[in-house]
Amino acid sequence: MDRRNALKNMGVALGYTVATPTLISLMQACKSDPSIEWVPDFFSPEEGRVLMQLVDLILPATDTPSASEVQVHQFIDRFAAEVMTSDQQAFWKMVTGAFVERISVAAGKEQGDELTAEDIEPVLASALQFSPEEEENYNSILQDYMMKMAEGEMGTLDKDAANYSFATNLRGITIWGYKTSEYVGEKVLPYLPVPGGYVACDDLNELTEGKVWSPSR
Repeated sequence: MDRRNALKNMGVALGYTVATPTLISLMQACKSDPSIEWVPDFFSPEEGRVLMQLVDLILPATDTPSASEVQVHQFIDRFAAEVMTSDQQAFWKMVTGAFVERISVAAGKEQGDELTAEDIEPVLASALQFSPEEEENYNSILQDYMMKMAEGEMGTLDKDAANYSFATNLRGITIWGYKTSEYVGEKVLPYLPVPGGYVACDDLNELTEGKVWSPSR
């Protein structure tokens, strides 16, 4: 099997190639009633609590809602449960567990529900700080790991590479889910429910104030 295809297909990048209607249906299925306690479908309750804090560290509330306020954590959970392949699910579950474990060890806490944003933030920041050389090394390690999995071999993944993979993938899927949410799609990004005339070439700053079009468009 080609190394690049193995990496892509097994889910290191988790290949976010899903039709927009599927994404919108996933977002619409997420609960928005704060009085109803969220119970994850894919993650454990402990991982779900950490995930909710992680997405808000990546996209905190400013003049727009935080990621959790538009149910991005629920979207990620449902995406993992309903869209990812079994191989991707196994990989995502493994790197999630490794990341939560690293936070717990660093914070000196045994229970995940005791972890706070202050415990989580330095571990996330560290995992997202890497040089081009480190990135190349981590990707090489991940490719080797995926190749062995594709060939049916059992192996262990370097912990730093696992945390790099989790953090970078989580950042990507958080931003992706945020832009797909109804509120951001209709209230923050340029949105046209019925597309108008086609402008082939013009200044993006004049057309949309520099913003990309909403995927809900």
